[in-house]
Amino acid sequence: MKRSGAHLGRISWRLLLLILVLALAGVAAWLWRDFSRFAVTPLRVTASGESIDIGRGTSFKDIVHQLRSEGLSTSSPLYWRLLAERMRVAGRLHAGEYALVTGITPQQLLSNMAQGKVMHRDVTIVDGWTFRDVLQALAKADKLKHDTAGMDSAAIMQKLGAPDQKPEGWFLPETYAYVKGDSDLDVLRRAHDAMNKTLAALWAQRDPNLPLTKPYDALILASIVEKETGRADERSKVAGVFVRRLQKNMLLQTDPTVIYGMGSSYAGNIHKSDLTTDTPYNTYTRLGLPPTPIAMPGKPAIEAALHPAPGDALYFVSRGDGTHIFAATLEQQNRNVACYQLKHCQ
Repeated sequence: MKRSGAHLGRISWRLLLLILVLALAGVAAWLWRDFSRFAVTPLRVTASGESIDIGRGTSFKDIVHQLRSEGLSTSSPLYWRLLAERMRVAGRLHAGEYALVTGITPQQLLSNMAQGKVMHRDVTIVDGWTFRDVLQALAKADKLKHDTAGMDSAAIMQKLGAPDQKPEGWFLPETYAYVKGDSDLDVLRRAHDAMNKTLAALWAQRDPNLPLTKPYDALILASIVEKETGRADERSKVAGVFVRRLQKNMLLQTDPTVIYGMGSSYAGNIHKSDLTTDTPYNTYTRLGLPPTPIAMPGKPAIEAALHPAPGDALYFVSRGDGTHIFAATLEQQNRNVACYQLKHCQ
């Protein structure tokens, strides 16, 4: 009987051990499934446009604490640590601002942080904007440092390494991406470099015998073309009119330069008295190009200025629908003005 009892005792202990092993295996399996589910379950992102900002020197523990304190995750810090170790990124997370798109998982977020895929924002310089317009857009750009605040244009150009340049015209219209921590000077520097490269490349391919002695002349003419028409099919025609006028030593007589010269006194309408009031930008009173560009010309406008359409047109007037009608003689121009501006068509 004693042997039988001892044998039963051994069986009981083995059974208990087996049950314990199975229980532990079950718990481990459950934990693994729960951990695996955590890795691919979206974080609690409630709205588009959210982000998380990780400062320099932030430890992994503090990153997880930040995620939890901001309500993005309620999972155990141990799960975050295990996931980072499994992905081999625990010590390779970069500081910066990261986008929290709807549906992003812990695994995706850690991958973005490990690769430094910080959040990018865009600011656009629009064709035909003035330098003042550019500065206003940069001042409104979200998460962009405003280093130019309080600077005048001369100080800004000094910072950009171009102290002898007037800023008008020198920033290429384009969309520029930036990250949190970048400044408006960074964007301006990139736009300035882009314009310099674009202008140099296009100048090297210009048509022969243009009445333009240097690239800056092309930039000025392009800015006038930019303000006169936004239609791709008209840019080279408008440029052709102004090129022929320069060649014939005629006044350019273009309203956008007059308006630019009026500055803040321009209230939306231009009067006959404005056309006779002399300023450096009044092309009704002064021969040749104005002293600076009057806006930021886009690449198509620069191309048009350097490759004007051939022909004999010396005049053009708006039809009132966004297009223009061109004329070779003053008589034709007067008829066009009467018809399309005064509505006295014959």
